[in-house]
Amino acid sequence: MRLVLHTESSCGLGGQELRTLKEARWLRQCGWGVLLAAPPGSPMLARACEEGLDAAVVPMRGSWDLGAVWSLARLVRARGVDVVHTHSSIDAWVGGMAARLAGRPVLRTRHVSIAVRRRGNLVYTRLADRIITSGEVIRGLVVAAGVPAERVVAIPAGVDLEEFAWREPGDGDAVRKELDLGPAVVGSVAMFRGSKGHVDLLDALSALRRDVPTARLLLVGDGIRRAFIEEEARRRGLADAVVFTGFRGDVPALLAAMDCFALASTRTEGVPQSLLQAFASGVPVVATAIGGIPEVVRDGQTGRLVPPGDPGALAAAIAGVLADRAGATARAIAARQLVEARYSHRASIARLVSVYEEVMGARGTAPRAR
Repeated sequence: MRLVLHTESSCGLGGQELRTLKEARWLRQCGWGVLLAAPPGSPMLARACEEGLDAAVVPMRGSWDLGAVWSLARLVRARGVDVVHTHSSIDAWVGGMAARLAGRPVLRTRHVSIAVRRRGNLVYTRLADRIITSGEVIRGLVVAAGVPAERVVAIPAGVDLEEFAWREPGDGDAVRKELDLGPAVVGSVAMFRGSKGHVDLLDALSALRRDVPTARLLLVGDGIRRAFIEEEARRRGLADAVVFTGFRGDVPALLAAMDCFALASTRTEGVPQSLLQAFASGVPVVATAIGGIPEVVRDGQTGRLVPPGDPGALAAAIAGVLADRAGATARAIAARQLVEARYSHRASIARLVSVYEEVMGARGTAPRAR
């Protein structure tokens, strides 16, 4: 059995970390061994343990934490790791150096659409055999930073099409009753951070409720800015119109309760897995034209695209979805077909495994005895 070590220095639990956990489970189903390394107190580490995934506690205090480098290198050798896969800034450095010390191939995933500087980016040019990006836009940014194009591969997050099945009438009734939702539910699934545009969603809801007084906003997720957004909702007089669920494990059921899925990202975005999950579930989508979102949201075909930072345009597009259910359903059908054709979890994992095998073959890495 081949073994991959995923490193993650982030202490958050958003789309990036959840994607890594899901891919770890899917890799195990494909016959791979998976080991996760994260700092003490990491929510991702706790989730990994809850789900029965093999995990190791490794403090990672900074990009040049030599103690972390040695700890990871020892872990790689002791466990017979075949390939190392890094995900965030700090662990890309320490994990990359550890892999080099241990003589193992290493991949680095770039999850966000922030430009990569051309100088001093050894993480991309020296400490990774391949760069995985979560979309073509991000791939272009990495190539523009001087990484050879043949070493950069775009693999967006995959969606389990059985877990996120096409919703049928009545599927969302239990959640609507539980959360006391009305007949016009606009929902979003995103970690509460500045780049996710939650304030714009609040302003869009204020505008929308002038024409659709029963509209309510369902915000799924958690994060450091949640308390701030809750206060902003109260300040706008929207406390009774916005439902904050916190982190939930039943995202398919929550999506089924939505009449429109809205993603208002403002600065950086790959191809968001929550967006693809909404596609798979048949929820009509409105999203901002930022990062990799336009790769999948084709305006008027698979959803509606609006400029980032424009709550008025966001409100108008959402109102259009609620007013024209037939048109919204037609776009949702096209979106589901897109996910089936290009973004299933089986296709995503098959591409990832092929990259692992490619870098292992290039370095002559054979499966190790365990």
